Amino acid sequence: MSLKVGDIISFERTFTIEDVELFSKDSGDEGIHHVTPDEQGRLIVQGLLTATLPTKVGGDHNVLARTMDFEFLKPVFTSDTIKCEVTIEKYEKTDKNRTAIMATFLCTNQNEKQVLRGNFAGVIL
Repeated sequence: MSLKVGDIISFERTFTIEDVELFSKDSGDEGIHHVTPDEQGRLIVQGLLTATLPTKVGGDHNVLARTMDFEFLKPVFTSDTIKCEVTIEKYEKTDKNRTAIMATFLCTNQNEKQVLRGNFAGVIL
C-alpha cells in the first residue's frame, strides 16, 4: 500500500493481562501497578506497550524511525480496547532516494477518551 499525505490509518487492539505480563518480563517494567490487579481485576498497561500501537504503522511500511514523541494522557487498563488513528503529514522522496515520512497519531479507548497522542518521523527503507 502506497501512502500519501492525508491518509489516516486506523486499527485497534484489546490489551490482556498476558500482554502486560509478557511486556513486564521482556522490559523489566514491573511496577506494582503492572503486577497487582485493581478492584476490578485489571492491570495498568505499560505506557510503552500502549505506544506500540502507532509504531505498527512503521512496521507495516518499513519505517526507520528517527524521532518519536509520546504524550500519555490517561492510563490504559487490561481489557481496554484502544483505537489508534495515524495521520500521514509528510511523505516525500529525499535526495538520497529514500522517502521521508512524518505522522501524527491519536489513541482513544472504548469510551472515546484520549489516552495517547504524539508523532513520529523517519525514512522508508
